[in-house]
Amino acid sequence: MQRLRDQLDYLRLLAARVTGGAANQMLMVALGWQMYDLTGSAWDLGLVGLAQFLPALLLTLPAGHLVDQHDRRLLLAASLGLQLLTAGCLALASGGGWVGPNLILGLSVLLGCARALQMPAQQALLPSLVPPELLPRAIATSSSTMQAAIIAGPALGGVLYALGPWAAGRVEHSTAASAVAHWGAAIVYGVSLLLLVAAVLAVLTIRHRPLQVRRAAPGLEQLTAGIRFIWQRPVVLGAISLDLFAVLLGGATALLPIFVRDILHTGPAGLGLLRGAPALGAVLVGLWLSRYPIARRAGHWLLGAVAVFGLSMIGFALTTSFLVAFAVLAISGAADMVSVVIRQSLVQLETPDEMRGRVGAVNSVFIGASNQLGEFESGATAALLGPVGSVLLGGFGVLVVVALWFRLFPALAQRNALQPPTT
Repeated sequence: MQRLRDQLDYLRLLAARVTGGAANQMLMVALGWQMYDLTGSAWDLGLVGLAQFLPALLLTLPAGHLVDQHDRRLLLAASLGLQLLTAGCLALASGGGWVGPNLILGLSVLLGCARALQMPAQQALLPSLVPPELLPRAIATSSSTMQAAIIAGPALGGVLYALGPWAAGRVEHSTAASAVAHWGAAIVYGVSLLLLVAAVLAVLTIRHRPLQVRRAAPGLEQLTAGIRFIWQRPVVLGAISLDLFAVLLGGATALLPIFVRDILHTGPAGLGLLRGAPALGAVLVGLWLSRYPIARRAGHWLLGAVAVFGLSMIGFALTTSFLVAFAVLAISGAADMVSVVIRQSLVQLETPDEMRGRVGAVNSVFIGASNQLGEFESGATAALLGPVGSVLLGGFGVLVVVALWFRLFPALAQRNALQPPTT
């Protein structure tokens, strides 16, 4: 009976990840396209990522301490609720026609604050629902279902955004470009809000599991415990820093609106499909890994997967075909899924439960830096080198990082099985 209850709680967490993840991806599609519609600037696209990263960087250590001291369910629900409020504000502003770049950047800061709490709470909650020997499979299943949401979210967001002309005509009897953009975005934000409501409800139905910890004030020693823990474990440090530099250099997500409109010559629906392409490859590989987990040579698999990711980015930069772009982005997602499953398994297996919040918080900084700060880096380099030059430079940079990490972290390269520590 207890095992059945744990399985139901695990499914509720999966449901929250799927609905919340799909909503978040839809928000990102609408924010990127709307910002580019309003400004036409690669720099401003990068600023959206920077606005999300900076608050996450500042708040992540206090957030990790909270996760290790308080009910992780309620903290996860609170973070999703803040995203819900952000989606509601964006829907009202877009529907009312008073949205602008400054408002988008300001609300992006709120999204960053929510993610500072969401990621450590979510990462710390999962291991309490499954036994350690099943954790790699649970992570693969969770990641693959999340990737399914990342497929559906951008594709649905792009299609809904494209309904702007119809919505503008029905509501305002106008075909002005601004009305089209505002109402397409408002539809996306409204659907995201409903999905986030479902995510909050799913999290609140998970049974509370008391934490056996000593309450402690968030002093410097407590706040930095996660940093010290990771620094003292070369395998964990190497794994998460590898992901940091790979996605920081190789990510092209922030530039997709430019590629879609100016190079591949499609519209919002095409943007949604390309944003979902990496997730398509990822979900297929994730499902495979949930059935056939990596049993040995995990370090080599990790480094090889990141190298494939870098090569995929080079291929994406060089193509002018939508189908080829979709294919190489799907390959990049498949490679990234291998990296995600190995990295998250290593982090969770090496971390005791009472430290998972703080370690997860530091891990979330690395992930946030690779994603949001990577978007800023892409926008800044694209402003100097153009979008193709930016992605090419990043892809070659990823290959250089892989070669360096083989030498800097030999323990990571030589890691064999994904199993809990024996000591």
